Order: sequence, then structure tokens, then C-alpha cells
Amino acid sequence: MNIERSALSFGVDIPFVRLLGFELMLFEDGRSQINYDPKPEHLNSFNVVHGGAGMTLLDVTMAVAARSVAQEMGVVTIEMKTSFMQAARGPLVAKGKLIHRTKSMAFTEASIFDAEGKICAHATGTFKYVNRLLTGSKSSHPLNTISTD
Repeated sequence: MNIERSALSFGVDIPFVRLLGFELMLFEDGRSQINYDPKPEHLNSFNVVHGGAGMTLLDVTMAVAARSVAQEMGVVTIEMKTSFMQAARGPLVAKGKLIHRTKSMAFTEASIFDAEGKICAHATGTFKYVNRLLTGSKSSHPLNTISTD
């Protein structure tokens, strides 16, 4: 029995994610899944998914896994390490997992798989939980300030 899942909401508008066409399929219990059907403009000169698009997919997949246990919070990437195993050709599925969390940090991993289920890339990432900007000026948000420390 094949049950099709429909895309979920990211909970916030992320213009770059919208531009790439990512579809959120799983967002719960420290796990995430994002489906991605790359467009021709997302390919490199070898006609495979550009590494930057793949890294963005991994980054967002890990961030969603981190947020899945604290959906009222935002997260920002602190560190990310990526390994590319083979060229990625769409459609792609990225699966993420929250490995460990503290009050303010999330440690995650994610992998990208091609249509045949072969792994194309894997990443680990560290994210910091931040309060979301609810109302008011964006310039007052902590992410829009310059630290002199």
C-alpha cells in the first residue's frame, strides 16, 4: 500500500527555500524529511545538482530536525561539515535527525538520497536555538546586531 504524503508547512516563510522548491514531508520528534526536485538552474556545469544547493538542502533539513522538538524557536547554523559521496541527480530526498540537544544548542545530521535510494551526501551540523522575531522592527532582532565582543 503506497500512501502519498503531502508537503507540510515550515512554519515560517523562508524565501530561499521557497525559491529552491523544497517540500517539507516530516517535521516531528527530532526527525525531518525534505523532498527536492532540482530545476535546471540548480545544476552545475556537469549537469548535476550544484554543491551549494545540496548544502542548502542539508542545512535546512538539519535545522528542521532541530526545530521539530521546539517549533516555537528558530535556529541558526553554528557549524556544518559536509561530505559528498556521489553526484546528486534529482529528484532527491533529504533525511535529518537531531542527535543531541542542550537548552541552547542542537547537534544534528542529515543525508541526501537520489531516486534509487543511493546516498549522495552527508552532513553534521550544530545549531543555536534563538527566539523568533514576532513583531516590531527587524533591526531590533538579536541576529541583526553587530557584536563588539
